[in-house]
Amino acid sequence: MFTLCVKDSFAAAHRLVGYKGKCEELHGHNFAVEVFMSGESLGDDGILVDFQTIKANLQKVLDVLDHKYINDIPFFAERVASAEYIAMYIFTEMENLMSGGRVSVSRVTVWESEKACASYER
Repeated sequence: MFTLCVKDSFAAAHRLVGYKGKCEELHGHNFAVEVFMSGESLGDDGILVDFQTIKANLQKVLDVLDHKYINDIPFFAERVASAEYIAMYIFTEMENLMSGGRVSVSRVTVWESEKACASYER
């Protein structure tokens, strides 16, 4: 199994509705994102998938989140805008954009700070 990772970032605001503590209040983060793509076989060119393809698709997903209030995005209408669900959102959107090839999304990690992250994988 081969695995590639692409990193990017976005800035956004959110609040954790129902959370008891400071994070229930409106606040923001400079989120860092890692997307891992996996596949069993390489192409004739010796690569799994072009990094530029992953980066371009990740940018499309992050454009929806960047400088936004995450709680207003429809995916979060019935979910808490937590790092865990943000990772799930990015995973799902990347899966939709990257389907049909010889690679699949294997994990997405979202960093709220240098010391705290959440991952989603199937």
